[in-house]
Amino acid sequence: MNNYILSLKEKYQNNLTILAHHYQKQEIVDLADKVGDSLELAQKIPELKTKYLIFAGVHFMAETAVILAQKHQKVFLPVPNASCVMANTAPYKKVKKILELLNEEKKVIPLAYVNSSASIKALCGEYEGSVCTSANAEKMLLWALEQADGVLFLPDKHLGLNTAQKINLPPSKITILNIKNKYSMQLDKNKTLFLWPGVCAVHFKYKVKHIEKARKSHPDAKVIVHPECSPQVVKQSDMAGSTSMLIKYVNSLPKKSKVYIGTEENLVQRLARKYKGQKEIFSLFPSFCSNMNKVNLKTLEYLLKNLKNLAPVKVDEHIAKLSFKALSTMLKVCQ
Repeated sequence: MNNYILSLKEKYQNNLTILAHHYQKQEIVDLADKVGDSLELAQKIPELKTKYLIFAGVHFMAETAVILAQKHQKVFLPVPNASCVMANTAPYKKVKKILELLNEEKKVIPLAYVNSSASIKALCGEYEGSVCTSANAEKMLLWALEQADGVLFLPDKHLGLNTAQKINLPPSKITILNIKNKYSMQLDKNKTLFLWPGVCAVHFKYKVKHIEKARKSHPDAKVIVHPECSPQVVKQSDMAGSTSMLIKYVNSLPKKSKVYIGTEENLVQRLARKYKGQKEIFSLFPSFCSNMNKVNLKTLEYLLKNLKNLAPVKVDEHIAKLSFKALSTMLKVCQ
């Protein structure tokens, strides 16, 4: 525990909360007041009363915090340029144009993974859609399919494919959009689920060959992965689930169990330390999120030293209102 940073925090007399995603370094998690995955942290925002909210994560998470926070609260990101590769694959103008094309003949609503910008979440609110996390994607996709003739799921095609498989949506009803040819692409509007072609830079790295190697090394080990991995990897694993689900699965395993985990390396290492001597925990393949790892003790210390002189994360009022609508729908459906 960094005592100097704790002393900086104490100056705010319990009027500051540090929230950290599970993918943060251990040094940051140790200093956090709240730790969780995207859904857990989003659910905690409305109940917080402190004026200053420090979000140790990436930009879309801080935007979500701004949207859900009260007006007197200010949200700060230790590293303002900590973005998300997946979120960046879905620019507002292109998504807006495709939604317009899809809605020419039937009602298609967007369902955006929380790993998306506030402007994309606003489109979900504008088009009567919603958002989802990896923990509730199945429930939210079922909800979305009941609201319209079709659903545009974005930006992660792997989460979309894996979720569609879980709800037994026929492959013939699914299409992955080709967004490279400007706006002249041919859209097969007979489909029900339209998938944006984005992927997570971390989970894209896991391959079937890694699972095969793991099973060869430890035939008695379990293999668990995040649903942002490819369907081929998910199919070969023993379990696929959100960050919080992976943590609960490891916790539920009996002593002396062996398990390979396919998700961000900071979390895998943390679980390995926690259960050392009780369970054997291996990384399926070491993969770090470069943007999550931009946050460290130095950047957190600088933020706390200069908090009152730095600009908080901002979201345009119109964008925030529509985004709040989409986020509120998710929290209501999944309460």
